[in-house]
Amino acid sequence: MRKSKPKKRILLPDPKFNDKLVTRFVNDLMIDGKKQLAFHIFYDSLELVGQRVKNTELKPLDVWKKALENVTPHVEVKSRRVGGANFQVPVELRSERKVAVSIKNMILFARKRSGKSMADKLSAEIIAAFNEEGGAYKKKEDTHRMAEANRAFAHFRF
Repeated sequence: MRKSKPKKRILLPDPKFNDKLVTRFVNDLMIDGKKQLAFHIFYDSLELVGQRVKNTELKPLDVWKKALENVTPHVEVKSRRVGGANFQVPVELRSERKVAVSIKNMILFARKRSGKSMADKLSAEIIAAFNEEGGAYKKKEDTHRMAEANRAFAHFRF
């Protein structure tokens, strides 16, 4: 849109946990408009997380939130062309973008995992992220490392 910013869509909380972040996650998990299936996958994966992480006193939803927090990057690098050369300029992320990036990374690396069902793969990725390991956590670490390496170009920020 050229002139005005689009209206922010209001998300309804999910039916089971009454949480808007869950709805946001499920919306990104959904393929071809099959939201009910996406909810099913998410709830099944949380049940699997609950079975696998019995020794902690945390609920599966809290484990998921902590895992999401662990894979949330604080900075990223953007390509910026200055005088014929491309620089990777580190930029701090807005809060909405942080959430979007972390959700997308977790789902992406869950899909890449080997496993029987998507719920199984997602639960494995959630547990890995909770323990500060796995693909999504590694991606966050790599992003932070790139930003740290290119800190000298931070003055090109726009």
